[in-house]
Amino acid sequence: MPVDLTTLTSREACVAADRADPLAGYRDEFLLPEGVVYLDGNSLGALPRAAGERARTVLEEEWGRDLIGSWNKNHWFELPTRIGDKISELVGGGAGGCVATDTTSINVFKALGAALRIQQEDRPERRVVISERENFPTDLYMAEGLIEFFGGADGAGYELRLVDGEEELAAALGDDAAVVMLTHVNYRSGAMWHMDRVTRLAHEAGALMVWDLCHSAGAVPVDLTAADADFAVGCTYKYLNGGPGSPAFVWVSPRHLDRAVQPLSGWWGHRRPFDMAVGYEAGEGVSRFLVGTQPILSMATMEVGVDIALSVDPRLLREKSLALTSLFIRLVEERLADHPLTLITPRDEESRGSHVSFRHPEGFAVMKALIERGVIGDYREPEVLRFGFTPLYVGFADTWDAVETLRRVLDEGIWEAPEYRLRGAVT
Repeated sequence: MPVDLTTLTSREACVAADRADPLAGYRDEFLLPEGVVYLDGNSLGALPRAAGERARTVLEEEWGRDLIGSWNKNHWFELPTRIGDKISELVGGGAGGCVATDTTSINVFKALGAALRIQQEDRPERRVVISERENFPTDLYMAEGLIEFFGGADGAGYELRLVDGEEELAAALGDDAAVVMLTHVNYRSGAMWHMDRVTRLAHEAGALMVWDLCHSAGAVPVDLTAADADFAVGCTYKYLNGGPGSPAFVWVSPRHLDRAVQPLSGWWGHRRPFDMAVGYEAGEGVSRFLVGTQPILSMATMEVGVDIALSVDPRLLREKSLALTSLFIRLVEERLADHPLTLITPRDEESRGSHVSFRHPEGFAVMKALIERGVIGDYREPEVLRFGFTPLYVGFADTWDAVETLRRVLDEGIWEAPEYRLRGAVT
């Protein structure tokens, strides 16, 4: 039964809610420093305890003892499709349409390229890619690059059209629209598109739909099949806890698998890679979306986080995510009303992912002061304090403590110290 948030009016009540939480045991699956409230799992997930042992096995036994024989003996060659099937189950994609491989950026290039190629064949007059102005930059950069490659240096009639919100999207979907590419949960605000409705809008206009699931997979319910999506991509190092730079994934709808051609024709995507043929012949199904030799170490340890995610009841995960984010919003607004904090995350639960963002004029310094006091969130331009709530290892007492620490940082002006204005390469 969902938590009654009206009862969470003290830290003691939050501790009691944690004791009653059916997901509380998952916290023990992760290594987290003592005294830290980790609210940055939407950027880099925590380390699963079992990942260390898995890494040791791959290093010492599979690589160290079995050497190159591990490609067959320990099934290294099948890792991308095996893990891809697991991820596909998590996002409602069915079997056989997903591979774990490469980075999100590269997979955006592949998926968008394949979608545009299909439209070139079926509806060559359609030359517009529609995306969100607030989309994660790499998605937009990849779209810009593809448009230039498809149409030459001046774009030759191809266009990237940017919109804000569903109303603008509907208005932009003319008879020139080829592909709509959106991130399901916005990286900055946590706002979530209504996947089924938006996909239907795109299809009714004759466009194909590409979804970026980086801030969705492992945190919010996703059913690509029910939504009738065409392509999807996503990363595994956020809510799937795959580790820094762990391989991403790409999914292709079964109706496109036989004809989808992606622009990076590497040898792992060949129909018979070990024939070492001179000419390229695309592999069957989603295997053609592979490119080069896979990063076995990071892929093997990433599977640990995927397996944890598969073991969780998605209904309980979503209930707790919404309870944590709603509690955080309420406590911030109740206890820090005198400070210039502006909520940019939707209050409507159906439109919210699993992180909460507030703007503050000195957001960068405030976040640095918070982090030094053991509450780890992150900062995004402009002025955005971003707090990720991973239900597997964040609790209600953590949420209470985070707000209390934020209150101290702001009430006492701690953020004004000059050291909190110094920026590193990563913010």
